[in-house]
Amino acid sequence: MQRNTTTSLWLFQAFGIDVYVHWSWFFVAVMQISSRPNEYTAFYWKVVEYLSLFALVLLHEFGHALACRSVGGEADTIILWPLGGIAFVRPPARPGAVLWSIFAGPLVNLTLILPLAILTLLTPPDTDLRHYLGITTLINIGLFCFNMLPVYPLDGGQILQALLWFAIGRWRSLQVVSAIGFVFGIASIGVLLLLVALQVVTLGSVLVLGLISLFVAVVSANSFRVARHAQHMQDLPRHADCACPSCLTGPPRGKFWTCEECEAQFDTFDTRGVCPDCGAWFLPTTCPDCRETHHIDRWFSCRPGVGLVEPEESSW
Repeated sequence: MQRNTTTSLWLFQAFGIDVYVHWSWFFVAVMQISSRPNEYTAFYWKVVEYLSLFALVLLHEFGHALACRSVGGEADTIILWPLGGIAFVRPPARPGAVLWSIFAGPLVNLTLILPLAILTLLTPPDTDLRHYLGITTLINIGLFCFNMLPVYPLDGGQILQALLWFAIGRWRSLQVVSAIGFVFGIASIGVLLLLVALQVVTLGSVLVLGLISLFVAVVSANSFRVARHAQHMQDLPRHADCACPSCLTGPPRGKFWTCEECEAQFDTFDTRGVCPDCGAWFLPTTCPDCRETHHIDRWFSCRPGVGLVEPEESSW
């Protein structure tokens, strides 16, 4: 998912990570708080309960972000929105690094279950505080169980993708979990619509579940297209005399680069970054596999799967 903070309000920064809240969160928060039956003697407990839900979500997202950083990845933005939160993480393109970055989020919720349960039991019964702690404990358990569903793009689906990555590769594993996520999303929407048509539930009561199902289906469909294209690129013949300094993958052979000056198509690694038609230079080169950008001379300092080697003489 692309990062867009233009429609979000900046809240604070912690550990170098900026936290935003989407404008629609406030609208949905008012609707949710006002429409729920009051189970407390004081109204403000409903507000505290709703805010606690997103405090748990925020801790979950910080788990993702800090774990990603611990393996050398990038993470600097978290956005809260009505359906939860998103930590924009970019772990290294290794299955182990991705696995830890994703699992750390649900792990935060898992570690909070016992302390919250103990606090609930130690609180006097038949009080607003006891009810609040009990509900918060159940919400935290629900967040853990929901996120661990093996459905992409939920955490469980991304964990499954990282595990499959070890066996069948990055892009084939993404195709598998994206297909599962799409089928699950469409099937969930169908079931919800059937229940509404049979008047088993009301549309309002399942609206959030419907939006989540739609989100799952749309993201999964887009991810499947990306993975299929990336797998096609990965299966192409590769250069053996150079490699990306970040992921040590040889670049694909073919005229996949277009000159910004004369619009000629060429293989930038055949000409070491020079357009063969007009002579324009394109030295910074982005890896099609890991998306890192390096000077083209650094590419020729590495070999696929080997890393740094003695630089070659160049006439360029």
